[in-house]
Amino acid sequence: MTGVDVRTGGGETAAATPATMAEILLARRGDQAPGLLHEDQVWTWDEVVGEAAVRAAAAGELRPADDTAEGPAHIGVLLDNVPEYLFWLGGAALAQTALVGINPTRRGEELAADIAFTDIAVVVTDDAGAEILKECGTDVPVLSVESAEYAALLARHAGAEPPAGPFDPQALYLLLFTSGTSGGASKAVRFSQGKLARSAPHVAKLHGIGRDDVCYCPMPLFHGNALMVVWHPTMVSGARMVLPRKFSASKFLDDVRRHRATFFSYVGKAITYVLAQPETPHDGDNALVRAFGNEASAADIREFRRRFGCELVEGYGSSEGGVVLARTPETPDGALGIPTIGDVAVVDPVTREECPRARFGPDGQFLNAAEAIGELVNREGAPGFEGYYKNEEAMAERLRDGWFWSNDLAYVDEDGWFWYAGRAADWLRVDGENFPAVPVERVLVRHPDVMLAAVFPVPDPRTGDEVMAALELRDGTRLDPAALPEFFAAQTDMGTKWLPRYLRVVDVMPFTGSNKVLKKELRAEAWARPGTDTVYWRPDPRSDTFRPMDEADRDALAAQLRTHGRGHLMGW
Repeated sequence: MTGVDVRTGGGETAAATPATMAEILLARRGDQAPGLLHEDQVWTWDEVVGEAAVRAAAAGELRPADDTAEGPAHIGVLLDNVPEYLFWLGGAALAQTALVGINPTRRGEELAADIAFTDIAVVVTDDAGAEILKECGTDVPVLSVESAEYAALLARHAGAEPPAGPFDPQALYLLLFTSGTSGGASKAVRFSQGKLARSAPHVAKLHGIGRDDVCYCPMPLFHGNALMVVWHPTMVSGARMVLPRKFSASKFLDDVRRHRATFFSYVGKAITYVLAQPETPHDGDNALVRAFGNEASAADIREFRRRFGCELVEGYGSSEGGVVLARTPETPDGALGIPTIGDVAVVDPVTREECPRARFGPDGQFLNAAEAIGELVNREGAPGFEGYYKNEEAMAERLRDGWFWSNDLAYVDEDGWFWYAGRAADWLRVDGENFPAVPVERVLVRHPDVMLAAVFPVPDPRTGDEVMAALELRDGTRLDPAALPEFFAAQTDMGTKWLPRYLRVVDVMPFTGSNKVLKKELRAEAWARPGTDTVYWRPDPRSDTFRPMDEADRDALAAQLRTHGRGHLMGW
């Protein structure tokens, strides 16, 4: 992309955008302004470029002697949000090699398969990560940043000059795994240097990130949100990036105050956890102006604005880039907004017909959820999607019949606003009626004691699904089953089939490394999970009365499922 007018906070204008991430990084060479802040350390942008140049030079040593593959080695990184991660992101750009961000929540055979599949020549990690890699059984070399070997590697290349180029916009730069939260193997999305170089100034302009901004990055660096919403836009604008090692709800406000952060990004339930911290009269004493992310509820957006004076801007963008939805000032709270590229629609995945607009009753009842909710697609395909790494089958499935299929559910209201309704795997079918999990979750989190809710289907003993929800309660509260009928009766917009049959109270909701609930884990355990979790259920599905489930109940349910040939659905 050239000729984009990207103004920095200092009033400068970039006449043309560099064509590669390497060139964007090198444009910061000589910049003595602070660029990276981590805990008590500060690096100027010029120092960041210098550190990246050292890693670029070191990358040449990382291919095993018996590796005969052509081109630069793929480098895996398994680290927390530490400066070494960013230095390797810069080094990979300068060396024109691909960096593979490894999800630290993966384990065992899945982790080993991720590493083997993406042709990683070496994994840069720390001592804790090295133990995880040892346990998973990978035979790929591992290099700990805490080792003497690593210190010697960097020392050999100290003071290295950055490569002069030329840099290829088509060069593979990143392989980012999709989250894999809904079952099946993860897929690695390809990102070239050119694709990210084109998007960086656009995102900086979209979110108003300029030279004077301080951008806080609580999301993990193996996730596209951290890279494409914070790191790349910060680098192209010359702003400051604050890199906490991990997201911490209890430390969040102190951290953003300390660094005078003006912008941050989020995904998943991070906002809910921040809001669960005790309110103080000084919450508004911060420099935050705006944040960008997705999956914050409308209620959380309003509450965050009230407490912290910061506007949360929700958006939607698939990892592949096939569908992008953006909010406008007129967008209703909770809605995703409107499409910004292509011919985006919500369609019935079977008939391929566009779904009718959503209709709501006077009390907010979703009157036609079964027909209004469908899959979010781009009927012009995904011209910016560069494919999955070594997975033509997944590519064909995603782009079948020339359309881009997002695998996400949505609906469009009568005014044309798009609303998120969950993953395609989040459909439930109860008594012949189809509906997604997200509207049920929105009802459950209204309960004063419920902080988080995750809804998923479990098998009915005879046919179809039953509704189950995992609930994480607010500190110091307990769920009173006797009060649940009154609560549910007061939810006038609740569908007739939405009432959960099972409610499981968990101490901590299981999450992926990118703050998305691991529903496949919850569903696999369902009500049969051994341990201390309490499960409340309605023994009579026609009643709204809940009571605790005991071992006799579990045994009886297991027997019913086996009797009707459905035990395999629970892995029995």
